[in-house]
Amino acid sequence: MNQYLQSQKELKELIGFGFGFLGVLIFSLTLPATRLAVSELDPAFVGLGRAVVAAFLSLILLVITRQTIPPWRFLPRFIVVVAGVVIGFPLLSALAMRDAPASYGAVITGLLPLATALCGVWRGGEKLSLYFWIFALIGSGLVISFALLSGTGSISFADLALLGAVAAAGLGYAEGAVLARTFGAWQVICWSLILSMPVLLPVVLQHTPAAFSSISISAWLAFFYVSIFSMFLGFFAWYQGLYLGGIARVGQVQLIQPFLTILASSVLLGEPLTITTLGFAAGVVICVALGKRA
Repeated sequence: MNQYLQSQKELKELIGFGFGFLGVLIFSLTLPATRLAVSELDPAFVGLGRAVVAAFLSLILLVITRQTIPPWRFLPRFIVVVAGVVIGFPLLSALAMRDAPASYGAVITGLLPLATALCGVWRGGEKLSLYFWIFALIGSGLVISFALLSGTGSISFADLALLGAVAAAGLGYAEGAVLARTFGAWQVICWSLILSMPVLLPVVLQHTPAAFSSISISAWLAFFYVSIFSMFLGFFAWYQGLYLGGIARVGQVQLIQPFLTILASSVLLGEPLTITTLGFAAGVVICVALGKRA
């Protein structure tokens, strides 16, 4: 009996890692697509408009499947998800992508696994060892060093925006995973998007381009990618993975995201694959991996 339960647990975790990998694969294209979109569209329109598009899709899905509205006592938790992954990360990353290459952002957002695990401790009740905190500090030091070496010798607005985006995403990931235990993975992001629509829609309309025809097809495709995939479908897989396999465990799948993003940035945007960028990305990934192992 115990062996059967153990095998079922391992199968559940394996499926969780599979969903987590699919989510990371989708998210890895977010920064290159955002960079492409903000080259012609207002960052506020890109960062918040993607949530409005995804909210309309969520409304359709929730109505078709006849989902019950969550009890009001869960509203504060849903607000945390909205603040973290519906508003915080999309808006801050869009603002950063005006000035920073997507490959640069990939290194900074390499701290996402650490942020997710830290928030998993805070919001999900998971426990981590002293060695984890040591490697977390080393990884953070590498990211700050990369920002200083790659910039003008000081922390820029793009750096602060990206670090804020990492903190926001980590919190939103962890809170969403906790809510998924009650409501299911895709329902969490759908209800969060619906909740945000009354606030975001007026802002998005204010930043809508004056002439839609003046925006290139590639910019619109990039915008709809971050709207449909990054903001909507990606979370179906990601929250399901965190729910099945655990926030800290599945969060380590994000280790490969910086490399996937750097590769996508090179292919889609023609950004150079520099030794410095790859080296720091590898260093951050190693620190995160060792921290997770600890």
